[in-house]
Amino acid sequence: MVTVGDPAMAVHVTAPARLHLGFLDLEGGLGRRFGSLGLTIEGFATRLRIERADTDEISGAAEVERTRRLLAVLGRSWRLPPVRITIEATIPAHVGLGSGTQLGLALGVGLARLAGRPEGAREVARLLERGARSGIGIGAFEQGGFILDGGRTAAGEPPPVTARLPFPAGWRLLLIFDRAREGLHGAGEAGAFGALPPYTPALAGELCRRVVMQLLPGLATGDIAAVGAAVGEIQRRVGDYFAPAQGGRFTSPAVSEVLAWLEGLGIAGVGQSSWGPTGFAVLESEEAAERLHRAAQARFADRFPSLRFVVTAARNRGAELTTFDRGRG
Repeated sequence: MVTVGDPAMAVHVTAPARLHLGFLDLEGGLGRRFGSLGLTIEGFATRLRIERADTDEISGAAEVERTRRLLAVLGRSWRLPPVRITIEATIPAHVGLGSGTQLGLALGVGLARLAGRPEGAREVARLLERGARSGIGIGAFEQGGFILDGGRTAAGEPPPVTARLPFPAGWRLLLIFDRAREGLHGAGEAGAFGALPPYTPALAGELCRRVVMQLLPGLATGDIAAVGAAVGEIQRRVGDYFAPAQGGRFTSPAVSEVLAWLEGLGIAGVGQSSWGPTGFAVLESEEAAERLHRAAQARFADRFPSLRFVVTAARNRGAELTTFDRGRG
């Protein structure tokens, strides 16, 4: 293994997925806009192997063209050796798990290490124009865990991570995927932000109070009732604000019905990641999550065959990057 700063012969990068749990302040009257909550998760990741080669070559089952475009952007900014990129796995795209940001960061940080360059995730995000609204993907790559970012200024720099807490190891997440839907992305996402109604300072103040006085203390003390109550209320308020752009509080009617069923069972911490359609529920144990997993499949599989249920854990560490010298790997 080589040290950072020395050119390498090969680099392997694993970048984890994340849930985006909502924006706090789209009004921006204090000089920063957006402000995001997020959680890094296990079970979904982008994995790249990047090696020196005679000519550029990209292979993999998915995201080849997007990787090619990102490589071109980085190549215009850096002096890079020819590389062979093998895309071993990717995060599902346009479902709310941060696939684009994690691919860009994995590629950019991996290439920097291959070339012996000093750039980290934040510099790569700036070059690739990632993190324009949220710093959660950068925080997930760098640190993992539960992340709060401080919003973006008019200068447009990626938002800083202002708080990071480990997520209780015993808690679990039930994820609800709708394979028949995609969340807003690209030009559609940008257009939606431009068409939304004004975001009031009163709403921003209430959400920030929930975070500082309920959600963060709940995580720090392992109080799932406080965390669930805060997450659920933030999701309801933010979901209703975004409803004109996504057709309702949540993007997928099928996922919305599952989340309403979970709330009826007393599960408070439910919601949608980013623009969806992926939904989630925060649960106190693996046993509780598996029990609800079985119940959800039994109740909804026939009615909504496009749904998929997955139990996973939070990830309290960031990306994994291994570099190899000429004699290894």
